Order: sequence, then structure tokens, then C-alpha cells
Amino acid sequence: MSEQFQKVIFVCSDAVGETAEAVARATARQFATEQVKIKRYGNIKHEDEIKSIIHEALQAGGFIAYTLVQPELRETMREETIKLGVRAIDVMGPMMQAFIDTFNDSPKYKPGLLHEMDENYYRKIEAVEFAVKYDDGKDARGLLQAQVVLVGVSRTSKTPLSIYLAHKGIKTANYPLTIEVKPPQELFTATNLVVGLSMQPERLLKIRTERLKALGLPSQANYASMDRIEKELKFASDIMERLKCPIIDVTEKAIEETSGLIMELLVP
Repeated sequence: MSEQFQKVIFVCSDAVGETAEAVARATARQFATEQVKIKRYGNIKHEDEIKSIIHEALQAGGFIAYTLVQPELRETMREETIKLGVRAIDVMGPMMQAFIDTFNDSPKYKPGLLHEMDENYYRKIEAVEFAVKYDDGKDARGLLQAQVVLVGVSRTSKTPLSIYLAHKGIKTANYPLTIEVKPPQELFTATNLVVGLSMQPERLLKIRTERLKALGLPSQANYASMDRIEKELKFASDIMERLKCPIIDVTEKAIEETSGLIMELLVP
């Protein structure tokens, strides 16, 4: 695809740039086009870097999304984009100003606080290690130590959800419900939040069929048969009823949406 037909969004930050990129990608997904390129520039320190990015955006016919907390860099971005007629969106500025105006407080103007290696950072690392250690029911002891336990049949997003929640600092374990294996007693004695994950059988059939293809296995395997899937879902439903746990249908939900629902359940 030639550069001139691409829609280019320039993301720049005096930290990593992850926040602005996430907003840019979320915005791009709302438009029916795949011709969007996001170029990220992080750890910007000097005004010359800002000017160079603006000129590049001008040549590409794109716009800029930025998270700059250093006042002099933000001012350079504002002045130079106005001068050259390049559209620029200050992703964090309005929120910071609202905080100042509402709470009469002053920002630290320190880049990279989102990724600062503080207590929260180490809690996330510990949670990720925990999720890996107790993934897929490897050790039933994790079911008693976790803040959240996810249960469901195979391919209902238990592992991706566990890792995503871990990045939020939540220790998460997951246990696969299979007809041939009796769930451990720890699952029923846990005092933490247990969440059941369900999915419509047709969707699960499609996912499992694609999984078998990716592994080079025949799609006619029992694992991806509707009869097997319906039996597994019934078995899982019975277990979840015994657990009296909340159940989330993840059929049409993104990981982020399901994670949000689980975090709401954690709030007392």
C-alpha cells in the first residue's frame, strides 16, 4: 500500500506514548477503513523533535495526538501546529486542566508516571507472575490465593482475561471445566470472587474449529463437535450453579469489556 493513500496518525509523548496510541487506535476502529497507520514517537525531550514530527505530519497529510506534560513542549506543539496548519489533539491537557480548575491543585509535570516503578508497578508484576503460575488449573492452591478465579470451558478467554486483569494488579487464577475431570475441592471452598465465563455454542464451535486448523489438526475432531460443546457447556453450567457465582457471556465481548465487568464485581 503506497504511503500517499494511507491515513497517518502521529502519536508523540515525553513518556512512552501508550495512552495517546490507545486513544488513537480506539478512534480508528470506529471508522470503516484499514488504511490507518499510527507512528509513535516516545520519550521526546527537545523542542526540535516536536518541530520535526509536525513537519512529517504536514507532509503526510495526517494529524497528531500527543500526551506532553512538560509545559514548554506542549507550548511548542501548540504554536508550531497552528503556524503550519497541522491538526493536533492534546489527549491529556483538557483532563489536567479540569483537575486544576476543579480541585485547585497543581500537576507534577513529570513524564512517565503511568509507568513509574512504584508499589503499584511491582504489584502488577507480582500479579502477572501469579497468573502465569496458576493458569489453566496448574495448581489448585492458586484458587485459594487468587483475588479472582475464572472458570469456563476451553476457549472462553480465561487465560487472556487472567493476564489482562493481572496488568491491572489483580491476582487471577483460572480453571478449565472439562467433563472428564472433577473440579478440585479448593474451587468450592474459595472465599474469593469466582466468575463463570460462558459462550454461545455456535461461536465456540467456530473458535475451536479455527484453533484446530491453526494446530494443523482435523476440524472434525470431537473437541470441535457441536455435541461435545453442548455437553461441556451443560456440565460447566451445573458447576457454576453449584458455585453460585456470577456468569458473564463473553460471546460478543472484548477482553477489556469483560475485564471491566469483573472489576465492577470486585468493588464492595
